[in-house]
Amino acid sequence: MSKLLLATTNRGKVREYRHLLGGLPFEFVTPDEMGIEIAVEENYPSYEENARVKATVYAGASHIITLADDSGVEVDALDGEPGVRSARAAGEEASDRDRVECLLSRLKNIPWEKRAARFKCVIAIAIPEGRVDLCQGECQGLIAFEPRGESGFGYDPVFYLPELGKTMAELSLDIKNQISHRGKAAREAYKVLERLAEKVKS
Repeated sequence: MSKLLLATTNRGKVREYRHLLGGLPFEFVTPDEMGIEIAVEENYPSYEENARVKATVYAGASHIITLADDSGVEVDALDGEPGVRSARAAGEEASDRDRVECLLSRLKNIPWEKRAARFKCVIAIAIPEGRVDLCQGECQGLIAFEPRGESGFGYDPVFYLPELGKTMAELSLDIKNQISHRGKAAREAYKVLERLAEKVKS
């Protein structure tokens, strides 16, 4: 079975991708499992560029098909911030809790009706020869006044879904993957990986 590198050290992402892409004929591996230690700077102004660079660098280092993503939360009241800086908005060494608290502090006096936000995800799939495919997903919601739920990671505890009456962190993994930005992007990525798997077989 061919290997597919999930180019992330985020265990929450690894768990979700193994669930989302589970039907594919690939053995999913992580940089840690392959002994790859690379720090890829994600300083580009778009999710697409960050994901593309990360996937390309890791595919070159591993010599196998690689999936990388970049994602973030965009809040209307903050003019689309933190956006591509979502993971670094509270500092390079910040925890998920730090990031959530930083976002809530910035929205302290913003009323419910002005807390619209969206999660965005771009997945890049790179082959060692250089080709890259991009897949995108988006999920609309609101930023809650306080964290709720124990599942998920990142900003999930404050990303509220009005149609479900729950935050992303209150959902089961099955339901989250049906509606999330990452789930939507992964369904497109699944099709790309199916085609690549066929090429590897032939």
